[in-house]
Formats: sequence, C-alpha cells, structure tokens
Amino acid sequence: MQRRALLLQISQLPKLHRRCNQAYFFSSGKTQNFHSFPDNNGDPMYSDVPKPRTDKSQRKPYPTPMKELIKRAKQEKELRKSLPCRLLEHPPANGLLVPELVDVAHRVYRARELILSGLSKLLQFIPVQRCRFCYEVHIGNVGHEIRTCTGPKSGSRSATHVWRKGGVGDVIFFPKCFHLYDRVGKSRVVHDERHSAPRIPAILELCIQAGVDVENYPSKRRTKPVYSIEGRIVDFESVAGMDEMETNLFVENVDDTEVDVLRKDPNSELNAEDTNLIELSTRTLDSWFEMIGGVRKIMEKYNVWTCGYCPEVQVGPKGHKVRMCRASKHQSRNGLHAWQEATINDLVGPNYVWHVHDLNGPPLRNDLKRYYGKAPAVVELCVQAGAPVPDQYRSMMRLDVVPPERDEVDLVA
Repeated sequence: MQRRALLLQISQLPKLHRRCNQAYFFSSGKTQNFHSFPDNNGDPMYSDVPKPRTDKSQRKPYPTPMKELIKRAKQEKELRKSLPCRLLEHPPANGLLVPELVDVAHRVYRARELILSGLSKLLQFIPVQRCRFCYEVHIGNVGHEIRTCTGPKSGSRSATHVWRKGGVGDVIFFPKCFHLYDRVGKSRVVHDERHSAPRIPAILELCIQAGVDVENYPSKRRTKPVYSIEGRIVDFESVAGMDEMETNLFVENVDDTEVDVLRKDPNSELNAEDTNLIELSTRTLDSWFEMIGGVRKIMEKYNVWTCGYCPEVQVGPKGHKVRMCRASKHQSRNGLHAWQEATINDLVGPNYVWHVHDLNGPPLRNDLKRYYGKAPAVVELCVQAGAPVPDQYRSMMRLDVVPPERDEVDLVA
C-alpha cells in the first residue's frame, strides 16, 4: 500500500509542477503590469494620451463616483430637514469670496493674457496647420499624413486631412459660458434670457466669480453671508443699501494700483522687442502651467458644470436652463443640458497634437503612427520654439522612441 501511494504521488508531480509554473506565470504577469512603470512621485513613468470617447451617444464619465454624489445629496436633504433656516457659513456658497483664492484668480487672469500674447508672437516663427473639415491641428511646416479626419465626406478621402493655415484659436480654445451678475441670488440663466445674458470665456467667468473685477462684466460682491430657507437662497440685505455698498466696494476693494494693473496692457512684459525666441517660448509655457495650476485650485471651491453629452460649460452653483443642447438624447430632455461636474479639460481644452521631431523633416506617416507621441498644442508649440520639454510630457511625447525609416518598416516587429 505504501509503495502504491508513493507511485501515485510521483505520477502527480508533473501535473503539480505544471500548475505551479502556470500560477507563477500569471502572478508574475500581474505584478509586472501593476509595478512596471512607477516613479518616485507615484505616477506612471509612461503616460499616453487620454483616448476620446468612441461612442458619442454615451455620457461622459463622472469625475466623482455616483455613490458619493448620492451620499452628498442625502446629507444635504437631511440637513435641510433638521435646519430649515440656516446661515451659510462657508464661502463661496454663502455669496462671499474665498480670500486665499482672490490672488490666485488674478494670477490666472494675467497668465491667460500672457499666453494669448505669447502665442500670437510665436506663430510668426512656428507654422500651425489646421484641417478644413475637422478640428485636427498640427504644428509644423507641412501637415501630417495620418488618417484621422472625421469631418464631412472623410470616407471619400480615406480620412485624409486637408490642411490650411491656423491661428491662435486653433492652438488653444476657451469654451464660453453665460456671465452671472449674482452667482448666488440669480444662479441660473433661463431660456428667455439667452440673448440678453453675455457669453464670455468660462475661464474668465471663473476668475470674475473668484474675485477679479472686469469693467465690462460687473459682479455682485457681498459683505454678509446669505441664508438658506428650505433650500432656497435668501438675502436679507436691503436693495438700496446693497447698491450703495457695491459702488463703495468697487472703489475700496480695487485701488488705483490694481485698476492700473487690470486696465493697462497685461502683456507689457511681452510688448518689448523679443529678440530671443527661447525666452519667449519658455515664458509662455510657464504661464500655461501657472494658469492650469491656478484653475485647478479655484475649481476645488467654485463649481463648474459641463454637459454630459456636449462641450457646453457653465460656471456657477448650477447649470443654465437654456434649451440649446443638440447632442445625443436631447429630445428626451427638451434640449436641456445634462449637467455634471466638469474637469480641467472641459474648461481649458488641451487639444492634443502629434509631436514632430524635426519641423523641416518629412511629414508624419500613417503606417508609423504608433511610434509618434502627442502633447497639448501649447506645449508642442513652445517646445518647437526652443522651450525645454516639461517632465510630465516626456513619456507622452515619446522622445525615447526612434521611428524607423521607410526601408525599415518591414523589419520592425
């Protein structure tokens, strides 16, 4: 019996060895996929371009999980039941400004102006191409040959782009939204007010609500918080006293030096003759990162909304009620937008473009597109003008990848 049991165990050793190897292979494969590219900051060393939605009829992903949104709504509902009338304490929900974000808003406002001025000067030296039928942009003397056009009659052209000269609006795009005079008292623009309410870039509206005073777009500034009565915002300050206080606030809060800073050309640093193209591109790239970082800080406190199906955005406590959505399933919403929390890419479109190693070289080929990297159009333009490559975009631009030559394509696996 012992000999028979021993022979049985020996016969099962190859099967056990095969199972162990298979388990080790899959476990090691998982480990490599999970731990293969970390860096010191915890971010992946290799980051690719965020892929666009393939199905436009599907809703955009929620930045905050739905369970968390439902939990917040239940907490707010319970708070309204327990305290029907309460004084809102935390800005900006109570109508007051967030003091630590006022300076950030001014820096974002100035950085945006510096970016627009810097790009207009860089375009005199670095050519920009834009497709006639779609929103594809390319930085270089000649447009690329990658077949990604989705415009009208792209099938007859085999998705080949038709290039023409581009401008600053093609490199960087700021979506517009409705301007709110009183972001708390009158937080929504209804459909009948769609022609009377001005539309301005959403990033400018965010700066105005965060504390920047622009002459053509006034904003109501309060000194006392508002009340919430069963979910409705109530302001007990008198209208006459508020009007008088607004004039005093504009004179007191914005002194002569600040008015001069805002009214004078914010690009005075760039108005002088820029003989060094590298300094101009570096300064423009620094302004880009300053603007993006400031917008992220402001969006942590101030609400920004976007439609779940179209690019429309709105800065304020709530989204507007203008029936102008023409995206998927708009008939069931009667043209109203499906509002959800916005991200930084909804407020400042990065507009990714293909990275070119040599502006004077041959155009990018369609059969080699897997070897090419991408970067935001502003970053690509500044890098081509001589600015150093930012560390966070090195892997995305695939600087360590050498595309094969035309006679080497068949030799590459």
